Amino acid sequence: MYPGFFYWRKRAARSRFCGGDAVAMFARADCSPGDAGDSYRAELSPGASFGVRRPLRFLAWKLELDEKQTAELAKILADLKTERAQADVETRRAASALADLASAAEFDVAKAKEAADLKVKSAERVGSALVAALARLHALLHPDQRERLAYLVRTGVVQL
Repeated sequence: MYPGFFYWRKRAARSRFCGGDAVAMFARADCSPGDAGDSYRAELSPGASFGVRRPLRFLAWKLELDEKQTAELAKILADLKTERAQADVETRRAASALADLASAAEFDVAKAKEAADLKVKSAERVGSALVAALARLHALLHPDQRERLAYLVRTGVVQL
């Protein structure tokens, strides 16, 4: 066997146990195949048993949510995601309308105002959806979980 293959195989195994991040792989001394790597992976994502996406898993782990709270948090995050996706569509639609106006022979101020208003209304809807989601989240969490969430938001770990 070619000697360079051993290095590649060892690196691939370490990468697999460390989540594929080469920086984290070499920065952590306990990140290696075997017991240390497995415990690191288990320590990193204990919420993996819920079978949900990473932001939800991360919040469920950090806030120590039970399964009922995790299911409700999934609904809250899905609603926010849908509203933000709709806002992105409307932003692209407004940008397209403004581009059409810029290339037209004559500039129509009324249509430009409509396109700008569309962007403002979609931003307002996202803001109101965020407030509603925070209200639902506040009702869902226990006081100590709210404190942990506030800390995560203040430090920038979680962005709303």
